[in-house]
Amino acid sequence: MAAQLGKNSRARRTLALTVGAAAALSLCAAGAPATAAPVAKHHQFSSAASLLGGAKSPQERAALTDRALAAAGNSLQTSYDTKPLYDQGIDGTGTTLATVVSYGDKDIQSYIDSYSKSHGLPAADVQIVEPAGKVPACGDPGTPADCSSWGGETDLDVAMFHTLAPKAKILVVATPTSETQGIDGFPDMMTAIDYLADHHSANVISMSLGTPEDDFDSSAQLHGLDAHFKKATDAGITVTASTGDDGSTGTKKDNTPWGKKVVSFPAANSYVTAVGGTVLHTDSTGTRTSPDTVWPLSGGGVSHEYPAPDWQADVDQTTKATGRSLPDISLLGTSGTSQSSPLFAAVVALASQKAGKGLGFINPALYKIGAGAETNGLVDVTSGSNATDGVDGYEAGKGFDIVSGWGTLDAAKFVPALVQQIG
Repeated sequence: MAAQLGKNSRARRTLALTVGAAAALSLCAAGAPATAAPVAKHHQFSSAASLLGGAKSPQERAALTDRALAAAGNSLQTSYDTKPLYDQGIDGTGTTLATVVSYGDKDIQSYIDSYSKSHGLPAADVQIVEPAGKVPACGDPGTPADCSSWGGETDLDVAMFHTLAPKAKILVVATPTSETQGIDGFPDMMTAIDYLADHHSANVISMSLGTPEDDFDSSAQLHGLDAHFKKATDAGITVTASTGDDGSTGTKKDNTPWGKKVVSFPAANSYVTAVGGTVLHTDSTGTRTSPDTVWPLSGGGVSHEYPAPDWQADVDQTTKATGRSLPDISLLGTSGTSQSSPLFAAVVALASQKAGKGLGFINPALYKIGAGAETNGLVDVTSGSNATDGVDGYEAGKGFDIVSGWGTLDAAKFVPALVQQIG
């Protein structure tokens, strides 16, 4: 279902417009003149978030989740080989995963209770915090129409956290403004990140959102956000972010395509681990029948705002990247890379439990163990491209590449390797 909804990025933009600006589109369908008022800016949601956002109850959203993800939640434990870790008691106990998201979902406990019951998962420990100010309910007057889709996004994040790290505590860090394109919404999100850092409230933060770095009004406006991510990593928090769902390109603030290569922020930030998307090829149990391939709409490319970091120096000799390239790693993303980031965040939480501490900024360690490939739990992705909407993309190949990073992972091997490398 998700793959059908997201055959190309232009279709995905249409779907997001339907969710966020139905009234404006109705006018267009009726033949509104070209001088009609412009469509309000909105966040570009994955097809899965939009599907869940349209459900009428938490229980209906839970029932739709596997359909939205095009994979049964339980099968992901097999796909990413987490059971050997669970058998050792490494299940997220004592760790906290946080999703920073506009509006959140005030019914999140009912949703995850229903999801957990249907998937045989333990009860989830979920808490909502609102450090940037009181968050309105979706039905409150003046709340944007995209609030319900943010609820769907929140549900997916929490479900992915709970599926791979079933004993971790989960924080929904909700903000009272919508992140759309460019700077809008990010100041409140930075307040939320600062809160988590100041209170040492989380081991891992996942951000299932992003906007092209070109959508900011200036470099200064973009880089004014950088210190907040460094503050989080200095506090021992790992920050992950989705690389986007427009392949090699992205969307402007007026909802039209850039028509050139762009990359997504905050995934491009130098203190964030960027997570791209793959297609899993498995049987009904989650056992792989063939290697992962690149999800064709997975965001990836080379930043023109962030220089090539030292920890990418070796791979840059192969990729010839002149700036920070992304993603760093990739997980299931057929329903959008907003699925990929929380899945990887959950694996990092398992590593944090094993280490007995927050791991902070993991990218230098990730790139050091990359040379060990499969013995360190990194599984190469060698097939696929993210060329989109007539914009040239990047091709997967042997070893590190710009479209899949180090590829995907086998958690049973990756978790101890990451812990050993960080020390």
